[in-house]
Amino acid sequence: MSLLNVSGLDVYYGSIHAIKDISFEVNEGEIVTLIGANGAGKSTTLNTIAGLLKPRNGNVLLNGKNLLGTPAHKIVKEGMALCPEGRRIFHQLTVRENLEMGAYTGDGTGLLEDLDMVTDLFPRLKERYKQVAGTLSGGEQQMLAMGRALMSHPKILMLDEPSMGLAPILVEQIFDIIKRLHSKGTTILLVEQNAQMALSVADRGYVLETGRIVTTGTGKELLNNDSVRKAYLGG
Repeated sequence: MSLLNVSGLDVYYGSIHAIKDISFEVNEGEIVTLIGANGAGKSTTLNTIAGLLKPRNGNVLLNGKNLLGTPAHKIVKEGMALCPEGRRIFHQLTVRENLEMGAYTGDGTGLLEDLDMVTDLFPRLKERYKQVAGTLSGGEQQMLAMGRALMSHPKILMLDEPSMGLAPILVEQIFDIIKRLHSKGTTILLVEQNAQMALSVADRGYVLETGRIVTTGTGKELLNNDSVRKAYLGG
């Protein structure tokens, strides 16, 4: 069943046509990845879906409801959470306060259970509950950003470059958590520069080039696709 359906999306930055008539879908329980070079339009796509950018044309349907024109904070309430590129945590707040900010669309009931859910996934955050978030390592900040997004109980979790700037061992940890979330039934739309890692966990993938979708397939098909291997996998 299609949970997220994006159709005919056109996004401009002034006169620059950044996203060109792209359409794709994410089914419930899937990991779907968007891969492509820097500047291909991956982050722009996520930011548009999340309501942070306004498209010139197209539709974004979540569970059949058109979200186009809906303010970003109301989109979160509809069940969509974005873990943004660069993490964007609140550096002056503690780890716990950052997590609580992720639950701002709720009514406060179940907050302790939600904190337990997140710290079960990210035990290191529990150890650093009272620590100011800006003093965390890069990997810990990424875990915090993901945990904060999960506090809103999203129907779909969008992850924008979760491995950016992290050491290889931390990249492995982040992708282990993505697989664990997937195994629990979380639907994930993943934008990731590390195409090898992204396709290895994805059910399906879409390849973007200069704002257009040029190739699609299962994660395995794209891993074995000669042109994808040559362009993004060093093969």
